[in-house]
Amino acid sequence: MDLRRLVRGRLGWPRLETVARELARRYDRDTLHIRFLEADNWLSTPMVVDDEWFVKVISKQNSLVHAVFTTGRNLGAFSSGTEGFFGHFGTPLEMAEHELDATKRLRDIGLQAPAPVEAFEVDGLGVLVLEYLPNFHTLDTAPREEVSRLAPELFAALAEMHDNHLAHGDLRAENVLVREDGIYFIDATNVNDEGMRDARAYDLACGLAALEPLVGPKRAVAAALDAYDADALLDAVDFLDFVNIRPDHDFDAASLKGEIEKHAA
Repeated sequence: MDLRRLVRGRLGWPRLETVARELARRYDRDTLHIRFLEADNWLSTPMVVDDEWFVKVISKQNSLVHAVFTTGRNLGAFSSGTEGFFGHFGTPLEMAEHELDATKRLRDIGLQAPAPVEAFEVDGLGVLVLEYLPNFHTLDTAPREEVSRLAPELFAALAEMHDNHLAHGDLRAENVLVREDGIYFIDATNVNDEGMRDARAYDLACGLAALEPLVGPKRAVAAALDAYDADALLDAVDFLDFVNIRPDHDFDAASLKGEIEKHAA
C-alpha cells in the first residue's frame, strides 16, 4: 500500500462490502449498484448508491487526517491574530453525524443542500447517507457568465447562514453545486460557537477567494457587498493570507485586498 493511500485511509473491498450489505439491509434492497467517485478526497470514501443516495464512508484514518487538518487550520487562524475556531470530532461516526446535522441545519434555515438521510456505524466505520443530486455541476466548472450571475446568490446564502449563527467553515467553489433551481451547499464543517465571529470573516474570505479566479476581484467584491457591508469585508481581509496558503485555493489576494480597501475608503 503506497503512502498516499495509507494517509487517505482508502478502504479495501471487504470493508466496503460490509457497508454495502448494511445499506442493502437498511433499505430493503436485494442488490445495490455502487459507483465510486473519482474524488480527491482525504476525509472519506464517497460513492453513489442506486443513483439515489450519496454515501460517505469514513475510516479511523480519515478521522486522524481530519484532526491534522483541523490543527493546521487553527494554527493558520492563530497566525491571523485570532483564536482557532475549527472543531474536530474524535470518531468516524461523530464526523458523519456532524455533517448530517450541519446539512439539516442548512435546510432548516431555507438554504438548499442534499436531503439528509442518516448516519450510522458499521465495522468501526462512520457512514453518512444523503440524497444524491443528479444533473449538477460545481461552481468551479461553470462558465464565467453563470458564476457572475450566481455570485450575489452565493453571498446572500452565506449571509443567511451567518444571520442564523451558522458558518460553513470550508467554503470552496467545488463545495457549491449548481443546478437548474439554484445553488446547493455541501461539506459544511465544524466551527466552535466561541469563534463564530471570526468564522464568519473566514467564510467571507473563502467566498471571495473562491470567486476571484472565476470572475475577477472587482466582480467578486461587488457581489459580496450586495450582502455585507464594507466593515465585514475588512474583517475578511485579515484571513485572506491564511486562505491563500491553502493548497485548495488559488487566487490573487493582493487584488482582492486592493478592491476591498477601495470600497472601504
